[in-house]
Amino acid sequence: MNNGIFDLTGRVAIVTGASSGLGARFASVFDAAGARVVLAARRVDRLVEQAAKLNDALAVSCDLSQPGQVTTLVETTLDHFGQIDILVNNAGVDHTAPALDESLDDFRHELEVNLIAPFELSRLVARAMIDSEQGGSIINIASVLGLVGVGQIPDAGYAASKGGLVNMTRELAAQWARKGVRVNAIAPGWFRSEMTTDRMFGDERSIKWMRQRTPMGRAGDEHELDGVLLFLASAASSYITGTVIPVDGGWTAI
Repeated sequence: MNNGIFDLTGRVAIVTGASSGLGARFASVFDAAGARVVLAARRVDRLVEQAAKLNDALAVSCDLSQPGQVTTLVETTLDHFGQIDILVNNAGVDHTAPALDESLDDFRHELEVNLIAPFELSRLVARAMIDSEQGGSIINIASVLGLVGVGQIPDAGYAASKGGLVNMTRELAAQWARKGVRVNAIAPGWFRSEMTTDRMFGDERSIKWMRQRTPMGRAGDEHELDGVLLFLASAASSYITGTVIPVDGGWTAI
């Protein structure tokens, strides 16, 4: 086996939602594998702090819900590094509320950030990858909530946006496969992040419920997404596109 197939030296990766949590972790994984990384998020101070920890990184302030900012992110990356080889659509929002109470504005906002922005960004990045004739890898961060219903965590907008992201992954993969652009998704289960800390890890009752429902009986550790991320980003998965890989301790198996 050639261990070099996991090497990302010379590659340029964009990671959205990279100011903290899983996004910051993804950026560090790429950096350790040799990639040059563009960290994109709204909070400039945190972006700069995270970028300073990496070898060759660029921090770009970007609010995915605002018109034109996705285009600016892609243009800034190309101006600075001259290429884009990897995109991780990681940024996301949620608005936990029962469907009968969830406002249409909140529902639309979740679709805007979690689904429409990844579509727009993927399309712009794919064009750059195709024009370069080098291809590339797009990785969408979905969720187990895009694969199954839960009910006890009411958020129809989040579920709808992540479910859409799952099938958008398959469709874009089918459209771009012969153009050299691979599109895959990771569907994490319960990992600690800014989004889940209060909702799932804020009290013993929630933690007990999560552990009882998860076959492995625990939440995921931060490092347990590293392998699948690097696999999908690198030549190790060169014949894989259109897949959705749950990393969930068995949550979607039952």
